[in-house]
Amino acid sequence: MTSKVTDFLKTIQISDFSATPKYKQLASAIIDAVKIGTLEKDDMLPSINELSVYVDISRDTVEKAYKFLKNAEVIASIPGKGYYIATADVKQRQKIAILLNKLSAHKKIVYDSFARELEDDAALDLFVYNSDITYLRTLLGGLTKTYDYYVLFPHFKEGRDQAPEIINKLIPREKLVLLGKYIDDIQGDFAAVYENYEKDIYGALEEALPSLSKYHTLNLIFPDNSDYPKAIIKGFYKFAQQYAFNHSLVSELDKEKIELGSCYINIAEDDLVKLLDKIIKKNLKIGQDVGVISYNETPLKKFILNGITTISTDFQMMGKMAAELIKNRSKEHMEVPFYLKQRPSI
Repeated sequence: MTSKVTDFLKTIQISDFSATPKYKQLASAIIDAVKIGTLEKDDMLPSINELSVYVDISRDTVEKAYKFLKNAEVIASIPGKGYYIATADVKQRQKIAILLNKLSAHKKIVYDSFARELEDDAALDLFVYNSDITYLRTLLGGLTKTYDYYVLFPHFKEGRDQAPEIINKLIPREKLVLLGKYIDDIQGDFAAVYENYEKDIYGALEEALPSLSKYHTLNLIFPDNSDYPKAIIKGFYKFAQQYAFNHSLVSELDKEKIELGSCYINIAEDDLVKLLDKIIKKNLKIGQDVGVISYNETPLKKFILNGITTISTDFQMMGKMAAELIKNRSKEHMEVPFYLKQRPSI
C-alpha cells in the first residue's frame, strides 16, 4: 500500500454504537477522504481483505461499502487490479448526532421518519443519555467528531435548570435542533420542533369531553422522578377544573385502587399493562365502568382490547419536520400537531 492509502486507513473510525450501518460509516470515511484530498482521483484502494483486516470488520461489510460507492460512481474497479477512486467530485454528506433521552417505540418512529426524509444525504450517529443531565454533559464533552447538526431530545429526570447552560456551552447554536420539547434561555438562533404539552393535553381532553362525561373522576398517572414535562400536569389540572371533574395525580400505580366511574390517563408506557391488568382483575369493563387514555400513539394500541384511546403528537411528522429544517438550513421554531385518537377504551 502507498503511504497515501496508509494515511487514509489511520483516519477510519467505525463505531459499534452508531445508528449508521458500518458499511455506510466506511463509505462515508472514503468520501470524506476524497473531499479533503487524502485520496484523489485514480488512487487505488485497499483490497476487500486488506481493509477487512485493518479496520477489523467483516469482508461482507467492506464489500457492501464498495458496492454502495460503486453504485454512487465514487469508485470503480478493474478486474485483477482492484478498486480505485473514480471521481473527486463527491456529494457532501452531513454528519448529524441524534441525542435521545431514552429508547422507546415512539422515538423509533421519529428516528425512522427523520432518517427516511434525509435518505443518503446524512450520516446519523445515535446516542442515548438516559435522561441524565450529567451524562449528557459528559457525552457532549467527549465526542470525537465534529457534527454539522446536534438533534437533541431535552428531557431530564433531574437538573432541568442546568440544561440551558450546558447546551449554550457545548452545542453551537447554529447546529442545534431541539426536538420534542422547547427550552427557554438558550442563546442565539437555533431550530426547534416541539410539543406544547399544557395546551396539547387540554385540547385533546376537551375534544374527548362527550365520552368523558360518563366518568366522575379523572386520574393522571404521572410517576415520581420521571422525565415527562410537568406542563402535562398543568394542562390536566386546568381541564379538570374547567369542566368540574374530580381529579387526582397518581404517582404510584401499584398502590392505586381502581374505582368504578374513573378514567385513567396513562403517561408511561410501562404503566399501561399494569393499569389494564388491575382493571381486568376487578372485573370492570374498560370503556364503560372505567376509562383508559394512553399518552403517545404506537401501532399496537389500536389493537389492544379492541383499541386504546390515545392522545399523542404526530411522531412521524416530528421527524419529517426536523429533517426539513436541516435541509432548508432553517432556524424556525415549529409546533408539532397533537391528536386525539378515540377508541372503545373511553
